[in-house]
Amino acid sequence: MRFGFHISIAQGISAVIEKARKMRCETIQLFSRNPRGWYYKIIPDAEVERFKTNLRKSDISPCFLHLPYLPNLASPDKDLYAKSVDSLCADLARADVLGIPFLVVHVGKRLGLSEGRAMARVAAAVNRSLKKESNRVIILLENTAGQGTELGANFAQLADILAAIDDRSRAGVCLDVAHAFQAGYDVSTRRGLDKTLAEFDSLIGLEHLHLLHLNDSKTPLGSHVDRHWHIGKGHIGPEGFRNIINHPLLTHLPGIMETPRADEKDDRRNMRVVRRLREEGAGSRGEAIMNDE
Repeated sequence: MRFGFHISIAQGISAVIEKARKMRCETIQLFSRNPRGWYYKIIPDAEVERFKTNLRKSDISPCFLHLPYLPNLASPDKDLYAKSVDSLCADLARADVLGIPFLVVHVGKRLGLSEGRAMARVAAAVNRSLKKESNRVIILLENTAGQGTELGANFAQLADILAAIDDRSRAGVCLDVAHAFQAGYDVSTRRGLDKTLAEFDSLIGLEHLHLLHLNDSKTPLGSHVDRHWHIGKGHIGPEGFRNIINHPLLTHLPGIMETPRADEKDDRRNMRVVRRLREEGAGSRGEAIMNDE
Protein backbone atom coordinates (compact mmCIF):
# COMPACT_ATOMS: atom_id res chain seq x y z
CA MET A 1 0.00 0.00 0.00
CA ARG A 2 1.20 3.49 -0.90
CA PHE A 3 0.72 6.18 1.75
CA GLY A 4 0.15 9.91 1.57
CA PHE A 5 -1.75 12.89 2.95
CA HIS A 6 -4.21 15.50 1.83
CA ILE A 7 -1.81 18.36 1.06
CA SER A 8 -2.69 22.03 1.56
CA ILE A 9 -2.61 24.37 -1.46
CA ALA A 10 -2.12 27.44 0.76
CA GLN A 11 1.22 28.22 -0.94
CA GLY A 12 -0.15 27.43 -4.40
CA ILE A 13 -0.72 24.24 -6.34
CA SER A 14 2.80 24.26 -7.74
CA ALA A 15 4.18 23.96 -4.17
CA VAL A 16 2.17 20.81 -3.36
CA ILE A 17 4.63 18.21 -4.65
CA GLU A 18 7.61 19.59 -2.72
CA LYS A 19 5.54 19.66 0.48
CA ALA A 20 4.43 16.08 -0.18
CA ARG A 21 8.02 14.93 -0.72
CA LYS A 22 9.07 16.41 2.61
CA MET A 23 6.32 14.36 4.26
CA ARG A 24 7.56 11.20 2.45
CA CYS A 25 4.28 10.85 0.56
CA GLU A 26 3.93 8.12 -2.06
CA THR A 27 0.46 9.33 -3.10
CA ILE A 28 -1.42 12.60 -2.47
CA GLN A 29 -4.82 14.27 -2.41
CA LEU A 30 -5.51 18.01 -2.77
CA PHE A 31 -8.16 20.62 -3.44
CA SER A 32 -7.86 22.69 -6.59
CA ARG A 33 -9.40 25.73 -4.86
CA ASN A 34 -10.81 27.03 -1.59
CA PRO A 35 -12.78 24.06 -0.17
CA ARG A 36 -15.18 26.29 1.77
CA GLY A 37 -16.20 28.71 -0.98
CA TRP A 38 -17.89 28.75 -4.37
CA TYR A 39 -15.73 31.33 -6.11
CA TYR A 40 -12.55 30.21 -7.82
CA LYS A 41 -9.98 31.55 -10.23
CA ILE A 42 -8.65 29.85 -13.30
CA ILE A 43 -5.31 28.22 -12.47
CA PRO A 44 -2.58 30.11 -14.39
CA ASP A 45 -0.91 28.06 -17.13
CA ALA A 46 2.52 28.52 -15.54
CA GLU A 47 1.22 27.18 -12.22
CA VAL A 48 -0.31 24.17 -13.98
CA GLU A 49 2.91 23.38 -15.81
CA ARG A 50 5.02 23.67 -12.65
CA PHE A 51 2.68 21.29 -10.84
CA LYS A 52 2.71 18.76 -13.69
CA THR A 53 6.49 18.98 -14.08
CA ASN A 54 7.07 18.53 -10.34
CA LEU A 55 4.66 15.60 -10.24
CA ARG A 56 6.30 13.98 -13.26
CA LYS A 57 9.75 14.25 -11.64
CA SER A 58 8.52 12.72 -8.38
CA ASP A 59 7.62 9.11 -7.62
CA ILE A 60 4.24 10.20 -6.24
CA SER A 61 1.35 8.26 -7.77
CA PRO A 62 -1.57 8.25 -8.05
CA CYS A 63 -2.84 11.76 -7.38
CA PHE A 64 -6.39 12.60 -6.28
CA LEU A 65 -8.41 15.81 -6.39
CA HIS A 66 -11.17 16.36 -3.82
CA LEU A 67 -14.34 18.34 -4.51
CA PRO A 68 -14.92 21.27 -2.07
CA TYR A 69 -17.26 20.85 0.88
CA LEU A 70 -20.16 23.12 -0.16
CA PRO A 71 -21.65 21.19 -3.12
CA ASN A 72 -24.60 18.91 -2.29
CA LEU A 73 -25.42 16.64 -5.22
CA ALA A 74 -28.57 15.41 -3.46
CA SER A 75 -29.98 18.83 -2.58
CA PRO A 76 -33.70 19.42 -3.12
CA ASP A 77 -32.98 23.15 -3.51
CA LYS A 78 -32.93 23.99 -7.23
CA ASP A 79 -30.30 26.73 -7.03
CA LEU A 80 -27.95 24.84 -4.71
CA TYR A 81 -28.28 21.72 -6.84
CA ALA A 82 -27.41 23.68 -10.01
CA LYS A 83 -24.37 25.26 -8.29
CA SER A 84 -23.31 21.83 -7.05
CA VAL A 85 -23.45 20.32 -10.54
CA ASP A 86 -21.51 23.29 -11.93
CA SER A 87 -18.91 22.83 -9.20
CA LEU A 88 -18.55 19.15 -10.04
CA CYS A 89 -18.12 20.00 -13.73
CA ALA A 90 -15.52 22.63 -12.88
CA ASP A 91 -13.39 20.24 -10.83
CA LEU A 92 -13.64 17.50 -13.45
CA ALA A 93 -12.20 20.01 -15.91
CA ARG A 94 -9.55 21.21 -13.42
CA ALA A 95 -8.47 17.65 -12.65
CA ASP A 96 -8.02 17.02 -16.36
CA VAL A 97 -5.97 20.21 -16.80
CA LEU A 98 -3.73 19.22 -13.89
CA GLY A 99 -3.32 15.65 -15.15
CA ILE A 100 -5.05 14.19 -12.07
CA PRO A 101 -7.00 11.00 -12.89
CA PHE A 102 -9.43 10.89 -9.94
CA LEU A 103 -11.91 13.27 -8.28
CA VAL A 104 -13.22 12.35 -4.80
CA VAL A 105 -16.80 13.50 -4.18
CA HIS A 106 -19.02 13.50 -1.09
CA VAL A 107 -22.33 11.86 -1.99
CA GLY A 108 -24.49 14.55 -0.37
CA LYS A 109 -27.31 15.09 2.11
CA ARG A 110 -30.90 14.26 1.26
CA LEU A 111 -32.36 16.83 3.70
CA GLY A 112 -36.15 16.60 3.21
CA LEU A 113 -36.10 14.20 0.26
CA SER A 114 -36.77 10.49 0.39
CA GLU A 115 -33.71 8.28 0.10
CA GLY A 116 -34.69 7.12 -3.38
CA ARG A 117 -35.29 10.59 -4.80
CA ALA A 118 -32.08 11.94 -3.28
CA MET A 119 -29.97 9.12 -4.71
CA ALA A 120 -31.56 9.66 -8.12
CA ARG A 121 -30.51 13.32 -7.96
CA VAL A 122 -26.93 12.32 -7.14
CA ALA A 123 -26.78 9.93 -10.10
CA ALA A 124 -28.32 12.56 -12.38
CA ALA A 125 -25.74 15.13 -11.26
CA VAL A 126 -22.89 12.71 -11.98
CA ASN A 127 -24.34 11.78 -15.37
CA ARG A 128 -24.79 15.40 -16.36
CA SER A 129 -21.25 16.27 -15.27
CA LEU A 130 -19.60 13.31 -17.00
CA LYS A 131 -21.46 14.09 -20.19
CA LYS A 132 -20.43 17.75 -20.13
CA GLU A 133 -16.79 17.05 -19.24
CA SER A 134 -15.96 14.20 -21.58
CA ASN A 135 -12.44 13.57 -20.34
CA ARG A 136 -11.02 10.50 -18.58
CA VAL A 137 -11.22 11.72 -14.99
CA ILE A 138 -12.94 9.17 -12.73
CA ILE A 139 -15.38 10.30 -10.03
CA LEU A 140 -14.96 8.46 -6.73
CA LEU A 141 -17.99 8.52 -4.44
CA GLU A 142 -16.85 8.61 -0.81
CA ASN A 143 -18.78 6.64 1.80
CA THR A 144 -20.03 8.58 4.81
CA ALA A 145 -20.57 8.12 8.53
CA GLY A 146 -24.32 8.60 8.06
CA GLN A 147 -24.38 11.76 10.15
CA GLY A 148 -27.71 13.57 9.91
CA THR A 149 -29.22 13.01 6.46
CA GLU A 150 -25.97 12.00 4.75
CA LEU A 151 -26.28 9.47 1.95
CA GLY A 152 -23.70 6.78 1.26
CA ALA A 153 -23.27 5.40 4.76
CA ASN A 154 -24.06 1.88 3.58
CA PHE A 155 -22.77 0.04 0.55
CA ALA A 156 -26.26 -0.66 -0.77
CA GLN A 157 -26.85 3.07 -1.26
CA LEU A 158 -23.53 3.50 -3.05
CA ALA A 159 -24.33 0.49 -5.23
CA ASP A 160 -27.73 1.92 -6.22
CA ILE A 161 -26.21 5.28 -7.15
CA LEU A 162 -23.43 3.66 -9.16
CA ALA A 163 -25.93 1.44 -10.97
CA ALA A 164 -27.72 4.57 -12.22
CA ILE A 165 -24.53 6.13 -13.63
CA ASP A 166 -24.38 5.75 -17.39
CA ASP A 167 -20.60 5.54 -17.84
CA ARG A 168 -19.43 3.12 -15.17
CA SER A 169 -15.86 3.33 -16.47
CA ARG A 170 -15.73 6.84 -14.98
CA ALA A 171 -17.25 6.12 -11.57
CA GLY A 172 -15.92 4.26 -8.54
CA VAL A 173 -15.58 4.43 -4.76
CA CYS A 174 -13.26 5.93 -2.17
CA LEU A 175 -13.62 3.99 1.09
CA ASP A 176 -13.00 6.03 4.22
CA VAL A 177 -12.34 3.45 6.92
CA ALA A 178 -13.31 5.81 9.76
CA HIS A 179 -16.62 6.61 8.06
CA ALA A 180 -17.25 2.92 7.49
CA PHE A 181 -16.58 2.17 11.18
CA GLN A 182 -18.79 5.07 12.29
CA ALA A 183 -21.55 3.78 9.97
CA GLY A 184 -21.45 0.36 11.67
CA TYR A 185 -18.90 -1.66 9.67
CA ASP A 186 -16.49 -3.10 12.24
CA VAL A 187 -13.19 -2.79 10.39
CA SER A 188 -11.31 -2.86 13.72
CA THR A 189 -11.13 -6.69 13.68
CA ARG A 190 -9.97 -9.07 10.97
CA ARG A 191 -13.30 -10.89 10.99
CA GLY A 192 -15.20 -7.60 10.71
CA LEU A 193 -12.90 -6.35 7.95
CA ASP A 194 -13.34 -9.56 5.96
CA LYS A 195 -17.11 -9.31 6.35
CA THR A 196 -17.06 -5.64 5.29
CA LEU A 197 -15.00 -6.35 2.18
CA ALA A 198 -17.18 -9.33 1.27
CA GLU A 199 -20.29 -7.13 1.45
CA PHE A 200 -18.58 -4.41 -0.59
CA ASP A 201 -17.54 -6.92 -3.23
CA SER A 202 -21.02 -8.46 -3.39
CA LEU A 203 -22.85 -5.13 -3.76
CA ILE A 204 -20.35 -2.94 -5.62
CA GLY A 205 -17.35 -5.01 -6.67
CA LEU A 206 -13.84 -4.53 -5.30
CA GLU A 207 -12.68 -3.65 -8.81
CA HIS A 208 -14.50 -0.35 -8.37
CA LEU A 209 -12.57 0.53 -5.18
CA HIS A 210 -9.72 2.92 -6.11
CA LEU A 211 -8.73 4.63 -2.86
CA LEU A 212 -8.72 4.26 0.92
CA HIS A 213 -8.94 7.18 3.31
CA LEU A 214 -6.90 5.99 6.27
CA ASN A 215 -8.37 7.77 9.28
CA ASP A 216 -8.90 6.42 12.77
CA SER A 217 -12.20 7.20 14.50
CA LYS A 218 -12.57 9.36 17.58
CA THR A 219 -16.13 8.04 17.99
CA PRO A 220 -17.24 4.43 18.61
CA LEU A 221 -18.58 1.82 16.22
CA GLY A 222 -21.93 2.80 14.72
CA SER A 223 -21.86 6.32 16.24
CA HIS A 224 -22.78 8.00 12.93
CA VAL A 225 -20.61 10.90 14.13
CA ASP A 226 -17.77 11.85 11.77
CA ARG A 227 -14.62 12.58 13.79
CA HIS A 228 -11.23 11.66 12.32
CA TRP A 229 -8.38 10.75 14.66
CA HIS A 230 -4.72 9.77 14.58
CA ILE A 231 -3.81 6.32 13.23
CA GLY A 232 -3.98 3.74 15.99
CA LYS A 233 -5.13 6.25 18.61
CA GLY A 234 -8.87 5.88 18.01
CA HIS A 235 -11.48 3.13 18.19
CA ILE A 236 -10.15 1.24 15.14
CA GLY A 237 -6.76 0.98 16.83
CA PRO A 238 -3.31 -0.28 15.79
CA GLU A 239 -4.39 -3.87 15.22
CA GLY A 240 -7.28 -2.74 13.07
CA PHE A 241 -4.99 -0.66 10.89
CA ARG A 242 -2.40 -3.43 10.69
CA ASN A 243 -5.14 -5.66 9.25
CA ILE A 244 -6.37 -2.98 6.85
CA ILE A 245 -2.95 -2.00 5.54
CA ASN A 246 -1.82 -5.60 5.02
CA HIS A 247 -5.09 -7.16 3.84
CA PRO A 248 -4.43 -9.03 0.56
CA LEU A 249 -7.47 -7.42 -1.08
CA LEU A 250 -6.28 -3.91 -0.20
CA THR A 251 -2.48 -3.82 -0.41
CA HIS A 252 -2.51 -2.62 -4.04
CA LEU A 253 -4.53 0.48 -3.14
CA PRO A 254 -3.27 3.96 -2.21
CA GLY A 255 -4.05 5.13 1.33
CA ILE A 256 -4.56 8.84 1.96
CA MET A 257 -4.55 10.14 5.54
CA GLU A 258 -6.84 13.02 6.52
CA THR A 259 -5.81 12.88 10.17
CA PRO A 260 -5.88 15.94 12.49
CA ARG A 261 -2.96 18.30 11.96
CA ALA A 262 -1.91 20.73 14.67
CA ASP A 263 1.50 20.92 12.99
CA GLU A 264 3.78 18.81 10.82
CA LYS A 265 4.73 16.63 13.79
CA ASP A 266 1.27 15.05 13.63
CA ASP A 267 1.74 14.11 9.98
CA ARG A 268 5.22 12.73 10.60
CA ARG A 269 3.97 10.59 13.46
CA ASN A 270 1.04 9.21 11.48
CA MET A 271 3.35 8.41 8.57
CA ARG A 272 5.76 6.59 10.91
CA VAL A 273 2.91 4.54 12.33
CA VAL A 274 1.45 3.40 9.00
CA ARG A 275 4.89 2.56 7.62
CA ARG A 276 5.72 0.53 10.71
CA LEU A 277 2.40 -1.28 10.49
CA ARG A 278 3.08 -2.06 6.85
CA GLU A 279 6.48 -3.48 7.76
CA GLU A 280 5.17 -5.50 10.65
CA GLY A 281 2.50 -7.10 8.54
CA ALA A 282 0.56 -9.61 10.58
CA GLY A 283 2.65 -8.98 13.70
CA SER A 284 1.16 -8.07 17.03
CA ARG A 285 3.40 -5.31 18.39
CA GLY A 286 0.69 -2.65 18.47
CA GLU A 287 1.62 -1.35 21.89
CA ALA A 288 5.22 -0.68 20.85
CA ILE A 289 3.99 1.30 17.87
CA MET A 290 1.68 3.46 19.92
CA ASN A 291 4.58 4.42 22.20
CA ASP A 292 6.55 5.77 19.23
CA GLU A 293 5.95 9.49 19.70
